[in-house]
Amino acid sequence: MSAISLPKARTALHQYPKYWAECFGPAPFLPMSRAEMDVLGWDSCDVIIVTGDAYVDHPSFGMAVIGRLLEAQGFRVGIIAQPDWQSKAAFEALGRPNLFYGVAAGNMDSMINRYTADRKLRSDDAYTPGGVGGRRPDRCSLVYAQRCKEAFADVPVILGGIEASLRRIAHYDYWQDSVRRSILIDATADLLLYGNADRAIVEVAHRLGRGEQIKDITDVRGSAFIRRDTPEGWTEIDSTRIDRPGKVDAIVNPYINIRDITDEESQRREAALYGVEYDDDGNPIRPLKNSERPDRLKTVIRLPSFKKVSADPVLYAHANRVLHLETNPGNARALVQKHAEVDLWLNPPPIPLTTEEMDYVFGMPFSRVPHPVYGDEKIS
Repeated sequence: MSAISLPKARTALHQYPKYWAECFGPAPFLPMSRAEMDVLGWDSCDVIIVTGDAYVDHPSFGMAVIGRLLEAQGFRVGIIAQPDWQSKAAFEALGRPNLFYGVAAGNMDSMINRYTADRKLRSDDAYTPGGVGGRRPDRCSLVYAQRCKEAFADVPVILGGIEASLRRIAHYDYWQDSVRRSILIDATADLLLYGNADRAIVEVAHRLGRGEQIKDITDVRGSAFIRRDTPEGWTEIDSTRIDRPGKVDAIVNPYINIRDITDEESQRREAALYGVEYDDDGNPIRPLKNSERPDRLKTVIRLPSFKKVSADPVLYAHANRVLHLETNPGNARALVQKHAEVDLWLNPPPIPLTTEEMDYVFGMPFSRVPHPVYGDEKIS
């Protein structure tokens, strides 16, 4: 059996030319205040990361990994941890970022952090000094992104982390017991990076640093953004050609006497056991021949719209199945889902890091302790 090779990244993480601010060198801790920025000699931050967790400068915390990675690329990175979301003031504390705000909920989904499975408010808050509850809002990625836009409307906002990744398309919300739109739309953010975003965030930061506009950055793997139509040169495939939705059938009984089953039941068994599917007239669905298959790199699969998946559980399940079918970075295709008048576009997943890149990322100069602002308070 021949091995399947993954596509290679255009540039390895450690091979990018350093941004000009590299001259400042690494900081003992990424600054959380203007006073710390003054000590470092910074007049501004290039990137500000807003997170729902306390800032622990350790590689088990996403904000520290991404912050140190961007710092190693030469960018000046500030941290706003667990800000007061009642106004925009806390989001202006470090001034206007030169390139973008990066927003993430933290190591846990904020709704799981705040509520039990019975939808009762928790009395504590994970990854918070002293475990004090109430230090982050519901769906904090969404709230933080909106506050960033209020603070500086012209600064791009990029969503990332587990909360954004799990909500990148229309999704079922357990706490509201309803289907919600993509978090990218509700948050009014400019870009969403899902999954392992190390490679994507570095590419986006350098491109913004070179003067590109965030609206023009539409080809980064592992990203999602809003557009109004499918670009010229792309082939659009309806998702029902990938996975045909239908009624939910009972589990096939492998011991049934085949002489006692109807033609309809026989077709259903073939579909369930062997992947043979039939159209409404009883004819087998013919898969695309190789000569008919478009270039995967220029193919986008259209999922059922937000309106349709909100009203039809079968289409909702179908859309999520196709989403999961298209997660292999070696052969995944782009996806698109209509939300009212706009399209949510998802590029294929990011290319995994090589061993050398992984060593580079986790070999950053982490202090491996919480920021001194927390004193002796326990964070767990």
